[in-house]
Amino acid sequence: MLNSAAGSRLENLWDGQKASTMSEPERLLYRSNLLGSDKRITNYGGGNTSAKVMQKDPLTGEMTEVLWVKGSGGDVGTIRMDGFATLYMDKLRTLKSLYRGPEFEDEMVGYLPHCTFNLNARAASIDTPLHAYVPRKHVDHMHPDAIIAVAAASGSETITREIFGTEIGWLPWRRPGYELGLWLERFCLENPQAKGVVLESHGLFTWADDAETCYATTLDIINRAIAWFEEKTAGKDAFGGSRHRALPPAERRDVAARLMPAIRGMVSGTQHMVGHFDDSDAVLEYVCSADMEPLAALGTSCPDHFLRTKIRPLVVDFDPASPDTDATLAGLGEAVAVYREEYAAYYERCKRADSPALRDPNAVVYLVPGVGMITFAKDKATARISAEFYTNAINVMRGASGVSTYRGLPEQEAFDIEYWLLEEAKLQRMPKPKSLAGRVALVTGGAGGIGSATAERFLREGACVVLADIDAEALTATAENLEGRFSKDVVRTVTMDVTSEDAVAGSFARAAMEFGGIDILVSNAGIASSAPIEETSLELWNKNMSILSTGYFLVSRSAFQVMKQQGIGGSIIFIGSKNGLAASPGASAYCTAKASEIHLARCLALEGAPDSIRVNVVNPDAVLRGSKIWSGDWLKERAEAYGKDTSELEEHYRQRSLLKRSVLPEDIAEASYFFACEASAKSTGNIINVDAGNVQSFTR
Repeated sequence: MLNSAAGSRLENLWDGQKASTMSEPERLLYRSNLLGSDKRITNYGGGNTSAKVMQKDPLTGEMTEVLWVKGSGGDVGTIRMDGFATLYMDKLRTLKSLYRGPEFEDEMVGYLPHCTFNLNARAASIDTPLHAYVPRKHVDHMHPDAIIAVAAASGSETITREIFGTEIGWLPWRRPGYELGLWLERFCLENPQAKGVVLESHGLFTWADDAETCYATTLDIINRAIAWFEEKTAGKDAFGGSRHRALPPAERRDVAARLMPAIRGMVSGTQHMVGHFDDSDAVLEYVCSADMEPLAALGTSCPDHFLRTKIRPLVVDFDPASPDTDATLAGLGEAVAVYREEYAAYYERCKRADSPALRDPNAVVYLVPGVGMITFAKDKATARISAEFYTNAINVMRGASGVSTYRGLPEQEAFDIEYWLLEEAKLQRMPKPKSLAGRVALVTGGAGGIGSATAERFLREGACVVLADIDAEALTATAENLEGRFSKDVVRTVTMDVTSEDAVAGSFARAAMEFGGIDILVSNAGIASSAPIEETSLELWNKNMSILSTGYFLVSRSAFQVMKQQGIGGSIIFIGSKNGLAASPGASAYCTAKASEIHLARCLALEGAPDSIRVNVVNPDAVLRGSKIWSGDWLKERAEAYGKDTSELEEHYRQRSLLKRSVLPEDIAEASYFFACEASAKSTGNIINVDAGNVQSFTR
């Protein structure tokens, strides 16, 4: 952003006619969403907004001043009305008499619930005093890259004056909290002409007495900073100029796909991690630069950046001029171990008597020269957002180092934020992870009834899912449905022919690059055919064996390769068929191929056990609803084989079963989930028949 042309200016999107029909809280929401819609203004979850509103007290019936402020953990870009905390201003002012000084400021958070207006359940954040004590009706606190570049530069106070004069003030670094709220109040009272303040190593506060002016002021201040940086850095090489040349896009992704499963295995000791890869222009400029390593060692400056990206990133030893991914992989283990040791030493140097225990010592951000940035976190959204935060930090480093010297947060200050007791309390309140949290599944035949139902079941339990199918149109429709219900972060698609060795290998590489690896393979791609043996052509026979036997071999082989590289186990689930155990008339090619699947699973269960790779089989029967194989000739052929009309076939299968029940895609999905989750952690080489009971397919 900071090295872009004049088109980088923020646009004022305020619609006065629309806003005129809104209440004051609604205008606050409108302003918040506008500000949060542009990552140049603030990062996800960062910053906050507020408005002081006169409302009727539900107890006294009298008008009272109420602070509406973004609640704890919210995001201004996506916040809704229930995301704001509401507090009595008179009670917030009364809190000043209880304040015992900076060493006791954390206890002030415990008083905030006592100030709640109208029984609002939304918890107030630590930043509430920063908004409450600014003597203006409307306050914005944003984290714009351009302003943080000022705040993180050596001599930031002088730079602030050069850009803004006395219109915007400057305050030295102070951890967010009650004391900083009092500092802001004092600054406002002593500088009534000021429209805001730059907080050193933190961000921007702006204020006004109406919502539109506050919004416009925020944009104006950021735009002026952008313009100043563009003028000062024009013609200068960012980050000391280039040291490396970026690899071509396809090669970058190939390297990431090879590195990510290895890293994932190393960092998933206490919980499975999910990866994200970013090779955007801003990231490539940074990882290819001469100053990347010394800048990376300084860490980030803004507290929000730091909390998402840790004390510093890990720079991966890779030379894009002479790429040797095997050598890089060979050295990764030592590099990760050294990072852990250094992180533990940082903890020991900085810990206090009441500090929480050492947390996960692994890096979040991995910088690969000539390739890009890899991030790992507990879920895909967090990994992606961590990458966005570090990209914000890159923009800050570009600006600050282009006009001065960039400064990260002092180590002790960084530690005190990371291991802040209030932050620890927030972490302890987090809900228990879902059963498949952090797991990545690849489902072949993902656009069909069983495949899509299985994907949905896994997504409900917190997994990321790669849908693979040969039918691109159906794949797109299935993905759009699941993305709309579970988010785009957790669903990916690959158009894949399971009989193509290259297509299968490419699909697993894509999964590794998108999510970091694979934990669960559901091999479900299939066809169905029916013909008497004398009418079964070699082509039909080979097609069944190619898709249902060779295809299962190819995807399993790729899954084994990724799972072994990760070293954290895995689960492979074959969707077989009752026909793999029990013969059916007129379907020798199909039945034989399905029997081959089952025996392949048994062989793989033997091979996978030493690496904690479990292989099991789910055998469905007569899953008519939602299944693509029943939409073609198979339906007619099976009806003819049993002397039935096609409309009678579902009832025929239901009555044939011991339990007299229809088998649905969701039933197969449930059995697949059992084999995917920890409930079956001690099961491998097994078969579950989901056929409503068929004595011929009882396993013996």
